Amino acid sequence: MKLQFFEVKTREQVWAEYRRFAPVGLEEVPLDRAYHRVLGEPIVAVEDLPGFAKATVDGYAVRARDSFGASESQPALLAVVGDVGMGEVPPFEVGPGEAARIPTGGMLPAGADSVVMVEYTEELDRRSVAISRSVAPLENMIGRGDDVRAGKEVLAAGRRLRAQEIGLLAGLGRTKVMGSRRPRVAVVSSGDEIVPVDRAPAPAQLRDINSYSLAALVEECGGEPWRLGVIPDEFQPLRAACEQALKEADICIISGGSSVGTRDLTLQVLGSFPDTEVLVHGVAISPGKPTILVRVGDRAFWGLPGHVASAMVVFHVLVRPFMDHMRGIPPSLGGRWPLRARLSRNVASRQGREDFIRVRLQQHGEGLLAEPVFGESGLISTLVRADGLVRIDRHTEGVYAGELVEILRI
Repeated sequence: MKLQFFEVKTREQVWAEYRRFAPVGLEEVPLDRAYHRVLGEPIVAVEDLPGFAKATVDGYAVRARDSFGASESQPALLAVVGDVGMGEVPPFEVGPGEAARIPTGGMLPAGADSVVMVEYTEELDRRSVAISRSVAPLENMIGRGDDVRAGKEVLAAGRRLRAQEIGLLAGLGRTKVMGSRRPRVAVVSSGDEIVPVDRAPAPAQLRDINSYSLAALVEECGGEPWRLGVIPDEFQPLRAACEQALKEADICIISGGSSVGTRDLTLQVLGSFPDTEVLVHGVAISPGKPTILVRVGDRAFWGLPGHVASAMVVFHVLVRPFMDHMRGIPPSLGGRWPLRARLSRNVASRQGREDFIRVRLQQHGEGLLAEPVFGESGLISTLVRADGLVRIDRHTEGVYAGELVEILRI
């Protein structure tokens, strides 16, 4: 295949290329492994939640109208007809002028429609209680189906499952759900100067930071990382690694190739496979301009810069939204609810590209202050000190101190 060198694309143009890739599909997932999956089916409640009326405080289950007008100076006197046990159906009813002791979470006995907190009661003996405060009907209780009504759609397909959605599914008795499959992502570090982390680097060598950092990011955003190790800048070893990724992974991330020569080698290797198309060859962002996206059949190959900070910024800005797309989520920058902060100082930028500036966040008054963390793109410590990225629009020449900016959380 003859390789084409495309014009540098904007981030939005890169995102538009994601439509060429089909999402990875669905699989049945046990509930205890469904966290962070994307729901592949709507969930309709087949029962009420809770399935019974229950108390939300310790106290006495009563008929609300029997407490009307009660005060400290003129309490209402009620007969105690029994005790509600946890997890038990009360074997008695609460009639006019009666009450029942009940713990938080206990089932309201028939006839009761509210609960008086124990703090507003005084037990005169085991058979009678004085109530010094009135309650309204349905006060201090949860009714049957107050959380979820049977027959109602409670979760739509495409919802990302957080802890609270997992809890809801558990409450409805779902032991399995149809969820997005975790994309398997092969991660390759290329470079003659890179050595495994368990090896002492010689002069002019570096340990493999990138594949570990990128694999952690893959796992963070719902993927299944598969580290293929360090590959030298040679055609055959790199092609063998890519061929293995083609067979067993959905996505391959090749970290390295920041220089023109090694980037060309990556393209030559990918171009040696049939049905290859170079979709992106340079992106108008900084850091991360020398980024490539290649489609080989239905597989995606990302070529990320070798400098660790650049590679991780590109992951957050481009690869994470791509993985969202592959899991059935519309791509977004920074999530649905971006964090906002005021910039601590002026930051210059160059028109024609989006700049992503590492920042450290500090509480300042009632809001947040974003302090830029400057440093070369090969320094991992700048990302360790950073809490997020500030995006500077490509049509501006910078951002002024005190200006409100959106934070892409990292």
